[in-house]
Order: sequence, then C-alpha cells, then structure tokens
Amino acid sequence: MINTLVEKIKKTKAPIVVGLDPTMKLTPKFLQEKAFKEYGETLEGAAQAIYEYNVGLIDAIYDLVPAVKPQIAMYEQFGIPGLIAFDKTCRYAKEKGLVVIGDIKRGDIGSTSESYAVGHLGHVQVGSNSYAGFCEDFATVNPYLGSDGVNPFIKICKEEKKGIFVLVKTSNPSSGEFQDRLIDGRPLYELVGEKVREWGETCMGDEYSYVGAVVGATYPEMGKVLREIMPKSFILVPGYGAQGGQGKDLVNFFNKDGLGAIVNSSRGIIAAYQKEEYAKYGEMGYADAARAAVIDMQKDIAQAVNL
Repeated sequence: MINTLVEKIKKTKAPIVVGLDPTMKLTPKFLQEKAFKEYGETLEGAAQAIYEYNVGLIDAIYDLVPAVKPQIAMYEQFGIPGLIAFDKTCRYAKEKGLVVIGDIKRGDIGSTSESYAVGHLGHVQVGSNSYAGFCEDFATVNPYLGSDGVNPFIKICKEEKKGIFVLVKTSNPSSGEFQDRLIDGRPLYELVGEKVREWGETCMGDEYSYVGAVVGATYPEMGKVLREIMPKSFILVPGYGAQGGQGKDLVNFFNKDGLGAIVNSSRGIIAAYQKEEYAKYGEMGYADAARAAVIDMQKDIAQAVNL
C-alpha cells in the first residue's frame, strides 16, 4: 500500500491527507436536522449526520488528494453507531479510490496488540471464513511499549501489504515532556526514529518502507534531523493549519525528490466554511469550501516542495 500512496501523491502532486475528524460543532446544522428528523436526537442521529458530512467532503476532494485520515476518537464518542459511521466512512473513501489512514494510535502488547492489528489492518478468522473487521490501509501506532507492541502490526503489514505510522515527535505543545528527554545525551524522539528505521528495513516497498513515522509540522528543525535518520520512512505530518504549521515549515520533512512526507490538515479543510476566507460558501456550501481549502493548501505546499 505504500507503493499506492506514493503513486497517488505523484499523480495528484498533492502530498496531502485530509483528516476526517467530525464533531457536532463542525457538522453543518442542515445535516444534523436532516439526520435528527429520521433518527431523532440520538447517537444514531449524530452518527448519521457525521457520516453524511464525510460523504460530502469526500465527494468534494477525492480527485485532489491521495488520502484521508479519519480519527477514530471522533466516532467512538458516539458509541457503536459512531463506530459504524467510522467504518462506513472508510469504505466510502476506498470506493472513491482514496488511501485510508486510520488514526487509531493503538499501543499494547502480545495478543492485544495483535488483535488491534488484525482488527484494523488484517483479517479475523471466523470458523472457515475470514473477514476484515475494519478496512484501513494504514494505522497510527504508539511505540511506548516497545517492539512487543509494534511487531504484531508489522507482521500484519507484511501479510496484507499495508502500513503503519509510528508516533515519533507529535505536534502538541506538551510532547516534549517525554519525547524531548535526553537519554545518553540524545532526545528520546531520535532514538524512536532510529527504531522506526530499523523496523522499516524489514518490510520495504519499492521506494519507501511500510513503516512510517508521525512528526509534527510544528517542529521543523526536529523534522530535519528525523528526515535524515529515517530516509526511507514516509512521514505523516500533523499540525498544519489550525495548529500553526505552514508550507514554509514543511520543506525539511521531504526528501530531495519531493516525496517522503504527507501533510495532514483536518479542521482547516473540513471546517473551512466556518473560516472568514471561505465564508462566501456558507454552511450549505461546506464541501465547496473544503475543496477550495485543499487547493489553497496544495499551492502553499508547492511553494516549498518541488514535486
């Protein structure tokens, strides 16, 4: 799947992943009213509203970007109906030809980690039949428990030709409380980056590894160091837009070929209609506003990255 992601980035010339992180505050009122009319003000109604919201967004941007990244927590808050909406969203995105990165941030050990990996990236055996519980192409993984937590995902990646993005240096302000701590004179995130490179060498695609890394756009100098440490690992870059990252901050995350990274924007795209610069589209035009935001982001990145 890493080969597919690279090819789609080359084709679209847009190393962009749209984060599908719906909340009721972001979901247009007319979609909520439509869903509530059918399902009532229930968890089912909320789940239907966010699913319809996602469908509109996907329809508006699927020809511009290679991938989407639904954040599972935004769906889990609505319980089982929310998880159904998550699954339906992933499947609809794949029908439209998009790569799906499941932002699940799982991290555990043994059979638990294996079950997470099977559930999101693999197939579970039920009697004589085999089923994909969910259908993501990539998943985000927390490496805090070490290789015991990551290896089950790598095993499934090899079997299914799918991939993971391991949290290395996250975009949030307090990430340094642990990730920047010095160990033998070096920050922890560098050591994790070296481990990602090591894991990645065991499962390579044509140009890049199945094992990628998450490195926040809010730390461009650290991104430069990590790019050198992990030359064959694709970097998923959160923190663009709403968290302060800009196109000029991204150059260090890419290799000289213009590849090697994919930049995430969530609220900046899916809630563009709420921003002053896209207010002309209005709530009913939320999908058109999202498309315009993607085009603007593509132009911003293109000024820094030659793809």
